[in-house]
Amino acid sequence: MTPTLTVIVPAHNEETGLPATLEALLRQTVPPDEIIVVDDGSADRTGEVAVASGVTVLTPPANLGSKAKAQNHALPHCDTDLVLAVDADTVLARDYIEKIKPAFADPRVVVAAGNVQTRYTRTIWERGRSIEYLFGFHWHRPIQNRANSPVVCSGCCSAFRREPLVAFGGFPERTIVEDMDFTWSMQIAGNRAVYVGDAVAWAADPETLTYLRKQVWRWMAGFFQNVRLHLGKMVTRKPMLAVWIILALVEVFTAPLWWATPLLLTLGMHKPVGPTLAFWLGPELLFTVPPLIYAARRRRLPVFRVLANIPFVYLMKAVNVYYAWKGLVVELILVPLRLSQGLVVYEKGRACTPPAP
Repeated sequence: MTPTLTVIVPAHNEETGLPATLEALLRQTVPPDEIIVVDDGSADRTGEVAVASGVTVLTPPANLGSKAKAQNHALPHCDTDLVLAVDADTVLARDYIEKIKPAFADPRVVVAAGNVQTRYTRTIWERGRSIEYLFGFHWHRPIQNRANSPVVCSGCCSAFRREPLVAFGGFPERTIVEDMDFTWSMQIAGNRAVYVGDAVAWAADPETLTYLRKQVWRWMAGFFQNVRLHLGKMVTRKPMLAVWIILALVEVFTAPLWWATPLLLTLGMHKPVGPTLAFWLGPELLFTVPPLIYAARRRRLPVFRVLANIPFVYLMKAVNVYYAWKGLVVELILVPLRLSQGLVVYEKGRACTPPAP
């Protein structure tokens, strides 16, 4: 029997991006049983846009303060087998629901996520993010999935088995990144999370450094909140997942040394600049370019246009390293010492109005 499915779309000041999100949901090859938009304290026409689309609209009396809280506001109104959480700036492929539902034929699967790509590639930050997504969702995620230990089921387009989600208390509000918290919690408890590479979604990512910093800070702080909360239990109950997390921690610790290598070689050891850069970037490019070519062909993107975006990913890496270390210090040192409460305020990592496609 095909499971029933409700879509929850939390939306705060999303009148510009929401129509495309709802149109994609309404045109699914396997339509959802219900679509619920949570108009979470919007000051624009978000609620009117949702009502005009013919979907169910819930309006809390005041802004709830985070995506997880908005989703939990809608959860009691869901009585279907599955719940699909979709960000109000994310557009699903027409067959997304058709592709994601079969994952739940395995009763051990409680959460499944698709392949997220960037909707826009106009600014340097969007172009850098496009490389991160192409590489991550065509290299890291498939490997993690084969090892039965996905690191995160992306919150912008993940489907959940409703009963375990409700039994858990809904979407986690104790950390700033509810998707990672739930993904780790369920796997530690012995359930399965899966990645469905053929289910594709396009997300609107930060178009400016201002919004990128907000998003990356939230992601990194949330990662270390979850490390503090889960890593101990994960090592014994889900060791393969712990391996990915420990590797990520090693990358955070060694990243400053990697960035300092060119300066150490050229200024400290007086090595020529050209060979130094080749030594510094060569191995990484040999590792990253083949998966990017494969990803470009899978997504039917111009290969040379994809490769031309590689320089911009290094700007993203620099931002990631800064906020990863900030998250490490704040969440793993200052919070346990009670010198900080950590990141508790949810801020959107994108302007309310996305650029024109």
